[in-house]
Amino acid sequence: MTVTTELADVLTAASLRWEEVAFQSGPADRPGAEAGVRLAYRIAGLAEPEKIIWVDSPAAGARAIALLGAGKPVRDAVRTGPWERARADVHASLGPTAWPLAWSLTGGRLWEPVGALVARIRRDIAAAEESPQVAAALRASTLDAVLGQQDAPWLSLFDALGRPEVTGLVQVAQTAGWWWPFERVAIVCERPAELHRDELSRLHRADGPALLFPDGFAMHAWSGTPTPADFAASMAGLTPERIRAQENAELRRVMLEHYGYDRYLAESGATPLHRDETGVLWRIDLAEDEPVTMVEVVNSTAEPDGTFRRYWLRVPPTTRTARAGVAWTFGLSEADYRPERET
Repeated sequence: MTVTTELADVLTAASLRWEEVAFQSGPADRPGAEAGVRLAYRIAGLAEPEKIIWVDSPAAGARAIALLGAGKPVRDAVRTGPWERARADVHASLGPTAWPLAWSLTGGRLWEPVGALVARIRRDIAAAEESPQVAAALRASTLDAVLGQQDAPWLSLFDALGRPEVTGLVQVAQTAGWWWPFERVAIVCERPAELHRDELSRLHRADGPALLFPDGFAMHAWSGTPTPADFAASMAGLTPERIRAQENAELRRVMLEHYGYDRYLAESGATPLHRDETGVLWRIDLAEDEPVTMVEVVNSTAEPDGTFRRYWLRVPPTTRTARAGVAWTFGLSEADYRPERET
């Protein structure tokens, strides 16, 4: 089989649809999710669970496992087996050439942003516990979860191709969050009450938790960087002195981004490293971190009010001239950067 234009369009549409699923917030469709759980058990050749228990976050689900006599886990039968069968059949059908292309249009596109979210949830569940033994047990529990909506990367491909093995898993993913299948009981999580991300799909919010579950389990982040719960409130009183005094390099970078590189440069009395017809090269030296090097450029096209907008381009710390910095943003060397006309 080849990936025709028509099939590529179907796969691309599936990827966009499943991206919405992966990052969807709001109450779960509990009847739909429970029907999907039972269907997944039947497809696996298992008796339906005697009970389906709902929890309000993956953290609550990980803790509940230690308290319930739920029988043996059946994740391999419910999730791993169907996944392996579907993957083998799809790979054989598409062949070694078309398979990578089909994956790149679906799961490959979603893998990194969704995987980063899953890794952050797992990390924060374990980090919330002071006891190393409890933290390790909770992390192990998260590794046993079926990821529901965050199984979007691989479900996007198999759903688009209509694989029957994953019908139950698809239904749960479209209606709920993580879940744990056991012999007699299934534990199913609500979706996040709130989920905020930036244009790169990283957790991001300036005025509250970027990810919040109904039970209060929350994560704070700026452009994907974890921040303390009270960090956003402290941004209002930022000064260059406070930024320089911040010992945590990641938080210092967040503070700089929030404060504005241009404002920081203006108020900290910075002097340019280099200036030419392309712009001005600036550098901010930071303790125990690589310097922030930026090129200030001016848009050659006037705004409607007659002003000319300034832009700040982050470039590698090794940059020595403004032209080299601008050239780097285009993937060119300084010698090769010779624009006929700048816009």
